[in-house]
Amino acid sequence: MKLAVLGAGAWGTALAIRFAEQHQVVLWCRDADQAASMAADHANTRYLPGIPFPANLSVEADFGKAVAGADLVLVVTPLSGLRPTLKALRALDHRAPLLWACKGLEAGTMKFPHQVAEEEMPADVPRGMLSGPSFAQEVARGQPAAVTIASSDPQFARNTVNALNTSVLRLYASDDLIGVEIGAAVKNVLAIAAGICDGLNLGLNARAALLTRGLVEMARFGAAVGAHQETFMGLAGIGDLLLTATGDLSRNRRVGLLLAEGLNLDDVLANLGHVAEGVPAAREVLKQAHALGVDMPITEGVCRVLFENARVPDVISTLMERAPRMENGL
Repeated sequence: MKLAVLGAGAWGTALAIRFAEQHQVVLWCRDADQAASMAADHANTRYLPGIPFPANLSVEADFGKAVAGADLVLVVTPLSGLRPTLKALRALDHRAPLLWACKGLEAGTMKFPHQVAEEEMPADVPRGMLSGPSFAQEVARGQPAAVTIASSDPQFARNTVNALNTSVLRLYASDDLIGVEIGAAVKNVLAIAAGICDGLNLGLNARAALLTRGLVEMARFGAAVGAHQETFMGLAGIGDLLLTATGDLSRNRRVGLLLAEGLNLDDVLANLGHVAEGVPAAREVLKQAHALGVDMPITEGVCRVLFENARVPDVISTLMERAPRMENGL
């Protein structure tokens, strides 16, 4: 196939490298100077230094040329870039099947990526999401990983998995699109909480409790919108949560670690140098949870630290002093 990967950050580049093992891949970069640099270097030295591009991977700064003739389009921008990218596709009347790897809820609208796609793309365009436990650097280097492709059209999910599965990136199909999107959004928020926990040296017991109860929050959120509970026991749920909350390559975990050092949010984001989707997602997840009547105390605590300058010890006290309850009740 010919694939167009839209977004030349670390994750978009990693997927382009991996899928170019067996497909012709065009990687679109909106910055013409960066695109020229990558084309000359045959590598993305900004985000993935030292990892060369395969022969089947080319770089293009012209959007129309990048998607021309594509059999499948992968949108791998931050979530804030999903809607404008889809608008650009629709302006070209481009109807190739579509995947996105954007994680979170749209700022200001609380909409999931599939809802954005419903608004911006023709109804007959097959679509879905790619998500799961996968750091870009490891995927680009060819280290083994497994992710999920979810779609409300199970046959599209299965066909895409069969087409894109590689020797080192194993793909699984899912028909629970909303569940996979919830896992992708909430795990980033919980990774910030885990970074704070570890940065304050609260201990392994505390981290285990935090992640376990965080998974309950994820499942509660999912139950409120009809997601499949087994999704949260899979790659896009607990798998991605464990990786993002404990792995040293995690941007969102890094946000928590820096907050634990006493930095304010602006300084944290400046220090990071990359997009951390958990920051905007936290606010939107909590707003959606309130609208649905879903109790998400860890998410609420993260939002208090991020956006209300709450003292971390006060937030921890609030969590620990909650009234005891049955563990297995969602």
